[in-house]
Amino acid sequence: MELRVIEKIRTSNFNDEHLMRKIMDMWKEASSVLSNKNENVYGLYHEYESDYTGYYTLCVAIEDPNESTIVIPKEIKYEIFKVNTNDEQGIFNTWNEIWKKEEEGHLKRAYTFDFEKYYPDGEIDIYIAII
Repeated sequence: MELRVIEKIRTSNFNDEHLMRKIMDMWKEASSVLSNKNENVYGLYHEYESDYTGYYTLCVAIEDPNESTIVIPKEIKYEIFKVNTNDEQGIFNTWNEIWKKEEEGHLKRAYTFDFEKYYPDGEIDIYIAII
């Protein structure tokens, strides 16, 4: 998959007191580019320092083979988690489910390229790269 990065930040889930503000600002900046598009949008997690407790890069991206800035290798295997979009905390709850599953040893993450995939119809899936 070839993606064009619209906006990006470097952050940590547990060591960045400005995490939520950074994420909200990133999406707000990207929204001006995305407002006229009716396509899949990605929240791409990569450049992991370690595991989910360390620093990583988060990007807002769209599929664009003509102007790609990131190429995700086709051979990566994913476990896909469906987000309950009727729940205001659906994305947050799904990430908590992912972290819990990993801590319990039921999910072997590769920490290469993970992403939230936002579909034009409002559905959201989270793709976690696995070993």
